Amino acid sequence: MSIDWITVAAQIANFLVLVWLLKRFLYRPILDGIDARETEITTRMQEAAVAKDEAARTKAEYKGRLEKLAAERQEAVAAARQAAEAERDALLAEARSRIDQEHRSLRTHLEEETTRFTAQMHGAGAEALLALTRKALEDLADETLEARMARHLARKIKTLAGDLRRARGQTAEAVVTSREDLPLDARDAIAAELKAVFPDVDAAFRTDAAQAPGLVLRIGGGQVAWTVDSYIDGLEALIQDKLAPGHKVKAQPHEQ
Repeated sequence: MSIDWITVAAQIANFLVLVWLLKRFLYRPILDGIDARETEITTRMQEAAVAKDEAARTKAEYKGRLEKLAAERQEAVAAARQAAEAERDALLAEARSRIDQEHRSLRTHLEEETTRFTAQMHGAGAEALLALTRKALEDLADETLEARMARHLARKIKTLAGDLRRARGQTAEAVVTSREDLPLDARDAIAAELKAVFPDVDAAFRTDAAQAPGLVLRIGGGQVAWTVDSYIDGLEALIQDKLAPGHKVKAQPHEQ
């Protein structure tokens, strides 16, 4: 069998032409399309990576803003709470101050009322004590209150003679004051006692409507007094003791 080299050469030439044609018109567009696709994919992947990074930055920025807003919100809530507590404390302090002021005003009013009532009690007690003493002396001893006071003052002059001499100084007059005019016998008794202790001293008798019922002897810088005030003070202490909490009042038997 013989080989037709011309046919072989023609087939090789046809094959080479076919390869060139395939490469020129088929493989190249396919390869170019593949390269373009790869380039597009690479570009899109790069863009996706950039977008991902941008999204991450945006997320981080948004998260930071949220955290900042949360912190600002907490600060605002804390400031509002502090302001509310300060306002509450101020209102409570104002209310306490107002209550304390009202309590002080009430206490002052009660003290004033107590003082006024005590003064009225003093006056009423003095008048009642004076009236009862006068009546008791007149009924039981057939003696006036002034005479009884005069004798008591005379005894005090004897008891306090040493102190009165030291307080007398160079005074030559002893002044006896009373709320009302003393009877003549009461004046004579006091004057006689003064003469016995101070022979060179004259007794002068005067009245003072503002003085408490009783007698007051003044000689130099010394003073001897016996008035209803001392009894009123004792009466006030006794009343306060009787009205004190826990004090038990004993029942008095009724006369049959």
